Formats: sequence, structure tokens, C-alpha cells
Amino acid sequence: MKTLLFTAAAAASFLPAVAMAQDDGSSTRRIEPYVGVMGGVHNFDSETGKEGIPPVGYKGRMVEGVAGVNYNVAGPIVLGVEGGASKGVSGDIDWEYNAAGRVGVKAGKDSLIFGKVGYKWVNFDALGPDSQDFHGTTYGAGVELSPADMGSSAMSSNIRFRVQADTMGNFRSIRPMAGVVAKF
Repeated sequence: MKTLLFTAAAAASFLPAVAMAQDDGSSTRRIEPYVGVMGGVHNFDSETGKEGIPPVGYKGRMVEGVAGVNYNVAGPIVLGVEGGASKGVSGDIDWEYNAAGRVGVKAGKDSLIFGKVGYKWVNFDALGPDSQDFHGTTYGAGVELSPADMGSSAMSSNIRFRVQADTMGNFRSIRPMAGVVAKF
């Protein structure tokens, strides 16, 4: 499984070069790669191990790196793919990896409201160094706010402030995150 994840990450690293090659030079590009960093918490339910989640209410603070590509379909509609890797900095979670598809609607000059669905793998420090990885479907929603839409003319519209909330399984966890993404 980890080999597949590393292969996917390596393939995704070539996407920005391909996307840049397809840029037609106009101010509204159809393909927009981006990277970002976020921080937040992940709290799991204490219900008995449903949907592959351990039966204890684990939680932890984490830092996450994300990378993805958005495709401007038509008008305000945006489709995209995104991958992320999170490292626990305190609490019960060691790491998390995820991949998701996104659908969004542009709002204002360059802000985005989005929903996403994907798959997540989680490893818990609390279960020991050689513990199994727990995994399952993840889904959530969020917003990326452009400084230009918030009234700032000093900052580039390539920067967006992101706030999102994800869950895993059948609402067996809550994961609010906030950070910054930059498109290029």
C-alpha cells in the first residue's frame, strides 16, 4: 500500500509541469495546480470500531501538506484532485494520508467553495510503533478565500486562505483544518 502511495505522489509531482505547459497565457487558466499547508485537529468517536475506526476516542493536533490540480470546467464550476499528508504533532495520531476528488464553485474574483470525497489512511501513535493502519472513505467541505475578495490589493490572488472540515466513515470523526494554499 505504501508503494502505491509513494508512486502516486511521484506521479503527482509531474502535474505542475504538465499544467504549466498547457497554460495559454490568458488571465483565466483552465488548469491550476496548487500546494498548501494547514493545521488543525482530528477527533474520533468512541463508538465500537465501526467503518474501520478503532473503538477508542482518539484525537490529535496535526500539520498537513496538500497538493492538487483544479480544472476550470465552465463558468464558475471547478473540478479537481488533491492529495495530502498529515503528521501528528501532539495526541494519539502519528500520520494520515489521503486522496480526494473535489467539486467547487468560484465565488467573487478568485475565492472557491468546495466539497470533496476521497479515501484516507490513518496510523495512531497510541496503538504502538508497528500498529495497523486504519482507513476509510472521507468527505468534507470548505472555502478558499482570496485576499482580493476580502478587499486587499496588496496581496496576490494566487494566495488563498483555506478553512475546511472533513469526516471519516459515517460521521465517525471531525477534522477542522485551516491554512494557506498557493496556486501557480
